[in-house]
Amino acid sequence: MINIASPIIGRKERKLIKEVLDSRILASGKYVAQFEQSFAKYSGAKFGIANANGTTSLHTALLMCGIKSGDKVVTTPFSFIATANSILFCGAKPIFADIDPKTFNINPVELEKMLKKERNVKAVLIVHLYGLPCDIDAILKLKKKYKFKLIEDSCQAHGAEFKKKKVGSFGDAAAFSFYATKNMMTGEGGITLTNDEKADKYGRQIINHGRVGHSTHTVLGYNYRLTNLAAAIGIAQLEQLENWIEKRIATAQKYNEAFKGLNFLHTPVVPKSCRHVFHQYTVRIAARERDRFMKYLAENGVGSGVYYSSVIYKQPFYKQLGYKSGVCKEAEKAVEEVVSLPVHPLLSKANIDKIIKVIKSYKK
Repeated sequence: MINIASPIIGRKERKLIKEVLDSRILASGKYVAQFEQSFAKYSGAKFGIANANGTTSLHTALLMCGIKSGDKVVTTPFSFIATANSILFCGAKPIFADIDPKTFNINPVELEKMLKKERNVKAVLIVHLYGLPCDIDAILKLKKKYKFKLIEDSCQAHGAEFKKKKVGSFGDAAAFSFYATKNMMTGEGGITLTNDEKADKYGRQIINHGRVGHSTHTVLGYNYRLTNLAAAIGIAQLEQLENWIEKRIATAQKYNEAFKGLNFLHTPVVPKSCRHVFHQYTVRIAARERDRFMKYLAENGVGSGVYYSSVIYKQPFYKQLGYKSGVCKEAEKAVEEVVSLPVHPLLSKANIDKIIKVIKSYKK
């Protein structure tokens, strides 16, 4: 079976892990600081706060932006549930705006509708889904007009670019995940980026029990710290990230070329302003055909996945909170049609050729 994802662990990762183990300083330390600085610089941000995972990174980003109980935060319903849950962690209310059916990202037109409908929106949490940047120009125009805080959920978009500027550097804060299947990983882990020195100082308190110094706690904080062990893996992975991204892009281009004549399959759209880093290579297929298509892939040794099979507000817990169906029709349609195919850097030429051959041989 050709897996949908395959984490890479090389010699540099093993070497740095051994260094950490030999140092006996396993919790936060110099490797964390080095990783924070390196990833922030790579992403074009001034400050980086490494922490436990992508979800804690989102929660930290929202708190750094002053999100509190009763605030309204507009986001997309077509994402992993952590995007909206992080808003709930702050005691705030997620408000969902529909997606662009071509990019799967939040639609600026639908976003403005919600900003007009809902008074006093404190923040907008956008998601660069599958590794494709949102329409940043349009969203920044809305930010200027409606005066909201902008948080970027970049958990799938390490190295993605809008007009040659990396995501994670446009908003008031941004969050990345280093989960094992991401474009680069630390096993579990995350980082929160910002260009605001005051927000950075507060964020460092948030992830470390609200501490100032060793024994003084001035705000409510959490134990969201990253370990030296995880950071060591991240240092090694970041060095290879650009090479891996290029492999993902090259594979996606091969798929696009091979599949362009298939009338049952819609390949990813990449606007000219964007560098898509293909955390997922996601196609669309008719809802009635999807299960049969995925079964066919599995029978022929090709892994696939559905990200995501439900909009967030139709999850059982969100129904309990009073959210209703039918709010975001494009997102509700997309969850019935999306299928992600293997695109990770460990795919061989033979793997790619097989995936293409299997898909081109599919009969509706």
